[in-house]
Amino acid sequence: MRCDLQSAAAIGCKEIFVAERIPLGFKKEAEFYSIIIRTLPDLIWLKALNGVYLACNLRFEDFFGASEQEILGKTDYDFVNTRLADLFRERDQEVILKDSPSINEAWTTFANDGHCELLEIRRLPMYGDKGKLIGVLGIGHNITNRRASEEKLQKSEERFSLAMRGANDGLWDWNLETNQVYYSPRWKNMLGYANDELTNDLSTWQSLVHPDDKDMVLKMVQDYLVGNVDSFDVEMRMQHKAGHQVSVLSRAFLVHRDSDRKAVRLVGTHVDITARKKSEAFDDKNAEILEMIATGKPASEIYPEIALMYEGRHPGLRCSMLELEDGHLMHGGAPSLPKEYCEAVHGLKNGPNVGSCGTSTYTGKRVLVENIETDPKWAKIKHVALPHGMRCCWSEPIKSSSGIVLGAFGMYYNYPALPNEEESNDLKSAARLAGIVMERDHAQKRIRELAYVDDLTRIANRAHFYQNLEVSIKRSDRNTSRFGLLYIDLDNFKSVNDSLGHGAGDLLLQEIAKRLQNVAREIDFVARLSGDEFCILVNDIDDDYAAAHVAQRCLDVISRPVELSARKFTPACSIGIAHYPDDGQDLSTLIKAADTSLYAAKERGKNQYTFYKPELTQKAEYRFRVEQNLREAVEKQQLSLVYQPQVEILTGNIIGVEALSRWHHPQLGQVSPVEFIATAERIGMIKPLTEWVLRTACNQAVAWKQAGLPAIRMAVNISPVHFLDKDFVSLIKRVIDETGMVPSELELEVTESVVQTDRQNLSIFQELKNIGVLLAIDDFGTGYSSFASLKHLTVDCLKIDKYFIHDMLSDKKSKVLIGSMIEMCRNLEHNIVAEGVETAEQCHTLQKFGCETAQGYFFSTPIGSDEVSKLLNSNVVYGKNMWPDAIVP
Repeated sequence: MRCDLQSAAAIGCKEIFVAERIPLGFKKEAEFYSIIIRTLPDLIWLKALNGVYLACNLRFEDFFGASEQEILGKTDYDFVNTRLADLFRERDQEVILKDSPSINEAWTTFANDGHCELLEIRRLPMYGDKGKLIGVLGIGHNITNRRASEEKLQKSEERFSLAMRGANDGLWDWNLETNQVYYSPRWKNMLGYANDELTNDLSTWQSLVHPDDKDMVLKMVQDYLVGNVDSFDVEMRMQHKAGHQVSVLSRAFLVHRDSDRKAVRLVGTHVDITARKKSEAFDDKNAEILEMIATGKPASEIYPEIALMYEGRHPGLRCSMLELEDGHLMHGGAPSLPKEYCEAVHGLKNGPNVGSCGTSTYTGKRVLVENIETDPKWAKIKHVALPHGMRCCWSEPIKSSSGIVLGAFGMYYNYPALPNEEESNDLKSAARLAGIVMERDHAQKRIRELAYVDDLTRIANRAHFYQNLEVSIKRSDRNTSRFGLLYIDLDNFKSVNDSLGHGAGDLLLQEIAKRLQNVAREIDFVARLSGDEFCILVNDIDDDYAAAHVAQRCLDVISRPVELSARKFTPACSIGIAHYPDDGQDLSTLIKAADTSLYAAKERGKNQYTFYKPELTQKAEYRFRVEQNLREAVEKQQLSLVYQPQVEILTGNIIGVEALSRWHHPQLGQVSPVEFIATAERIGMIKPLTEWVLRTACNQAVAWKQAGLPAIRMAVNISPVHFLDKDFVSLIKRVIDETGMVPSELELEVTESVVQTDRQNLSIFQELKNIGVLLAIDDFGTGYSSFASLKHLTVDCLKIDKYFIHDMLSDKKSKVLIGSMIEMCRNLEHNIVAEGVETAEQCHTLQKFGCETAQGYFFSTPIGSDEVSKLLNSNVVYGKNMWPDAIVP
């Protein structure tokens, strides 16, 4: 910047030549400019090259504390100390030598009153008319207030920056006109981004805010800008770079509007409130769990909620609760652990090296395992944890208020680690909370026991019995099923109390309760009603005898001797049986029926059971007498065989016999084969019975041959049960080998129920054929066989059931069916035997259809072995003449 002499003249009030018009009242141009210069608020002075003052204004006079007349012609050394004068001279010389302006700041003390001002001092080189440097022009501008404002602003900014850093807040500054947004480094770092990873515009925020929160936040911005709300304060969720959500609190204020009052700039902060939100969620969930406990929610519902509460507090954490029952770890709740792991741990015996939880329940102390793979406490069971990503496990014993170990709370991570302070505290608090639930649950179980368990015998009491009876009635109504009710009363129990004392009586009742529980099935329900009265609900029965079967077993087990007060005592009981819905369609009526039955049993002589319907009692008694005597009859070979001939119709030759079992009991009389064979199947005696029949029949067939009689076929009925026995084929081989029976002369008859395309049945059929025995399907046409079955089975003979034979002369459909069956069998190359033939007319019709063999009363009733011998001898002599009416005329 250059300053010429003409300008300087104006400043120094010397000669000023300008073309501007001078206002009225001023004589000369110099006077006009002189007044302006002297009244300016800045300090103005002019020095010659030698430092002598040539001009100054009023403000400069205040600086020196002298008038212009006193200053002009003098130097700085006349007014200030040497050090300061030297500084002024040095600054002037710098301008002169460099021939360029300078600017500096200096605190200056004014001599007129001693006050200080911060001056911004400009020094400019001054030039004359011919461009020659003639001096230095100085201008001092007071910047004290400006500097104070700047310093105040700087301090304010520093304080704000420190506050933001201390509060860990992120700053944003939104230009509403351009949608440009400044995001501070902390704002970006809060979401996991570096300062240069995000663009400074609104789209950045829009891409990171949770979709469900965006519209809500923008609406609040709009409401704030138009004045619907006084402040902007909103919580929102934002996406962290790592993938998780960050909860933030955003506050803002409007800092600028344009001349039209339109909002231009909005500035705000983001505060990370994730920890606070987690804490609030944790507190809310904790309150919810306490409410669940207080309102009696089941422990099985509360345990998973406790686990999820702590898992939500620590990302990656998985929790479990294990209950301790009789020294075993029982699964309580672990919603985030694999089902396979929970099942593997369930039921483990606790001990010093059974993982973290097994060890902590055993020792009653906290167990922290940093690495499951290497810690010896996990050596035995780490194979169930490692495949599911578990690498560390910390366990806290769950204790009652009295210090009893109830279980364990476990925390798992998928990396080796030990807990930090927060995790350690949470492990303890989680175990304490779970302990409240477990202790409450144990108390509730005890209350239920007191309400529903008989205190003496530890089985269900009357209240529990009535409750279950109602449940059984509803279930039976829903499923249209039946159940039985056994009302049991000990005989002569009063005499035990009177003679041996109540202590002995209590011991007897406890023993009876144990015996009844052992008799009952899993689906049945045993209860003590009062005194010496017990009840059993026999659920889901198929017939009237299922309940009787249980009753008989009760009689048997109760009548076993028991030692009371060092004396042997043989108890007995009476049992009344009623069925639902047959004997009562509501609770009270059914109990009354069972009670009536009980007293009927006592009137009949005690130590027995009685049905509510007398005829059922008689049938059940007979059935159980059959059961009781059948085993002895088989073992002592008290049964016998009879044989019914099978006759070739056209020749009259006896080609075989069917062996039939008979049982005559001294007390029961002649027992029906239908009755005792079904009983044998039910009580597991069918195998020895069948073996006896096979052995006896084969021995008899061999004996006939040895007596010189013609070889005939021996047919033996085989129960379907044998096709479930892997040793059945071996039994047939053994009997054949031991009796000397020719395999091709032994025919095994099976019912249609086993003629299915079941692989096992097909395999057994083939093995039997490989032995060489004959196979026949008995009662063909009435069972479950199908054409597919006949296709696969290599049977030798089909026996047409007598049901068809009986009606074939009077029922056209039966006749057609028999004709069709015979034709089908012939086409399949199967032999045919018609059962139940009783008349010559039936024989004639069967011949016309092509049936070869018949069996029935027309030829012979079942007869003993001696009668068969005589019949075979006669058959050799007379042949078809034995049954002349059998041949079609």
